[in-house]
Amino acid sequence: MADVERFITATGFDEVTVDGADVTIVNGFGLAAIEPDPRTVDRPDAESAYEQADGIFEEMWTTYEVTAEDGGTRVTATTEFALDATVIERRRELTAQFDWLERVVAE
Repeated sequence: MADVERFITATGFDEVTVDGADVTIVNGFGLAAIEPDPRTVDRPDAESAYEQADGIFEEMWTTYEVTAEDGGTRVTATTEFALDATVIERRRELTAQFDWLERVVAE
């Protein structure tokens, strides 16, 4: 997760660029594209955290917590955002990130 660009690219977004704490992502849907423009932030309760700096959501943040468990490590992702009361599913993106983490750890 420390390699922010590779970690976020693992979501399957169409485009990812990282410049310091600023992250630019583009995810196209036909003729439209969503660009939530997150930035990395420090949160004492999270291994990694992102908040929307500017974008389509009223607000958006994601945290990743890492905890030791018997025989391994658990990574928990929490995302909250609002877009005119519309609920958007992030399961596909988070699953892709977790699959990438498993591959990196296995290397």
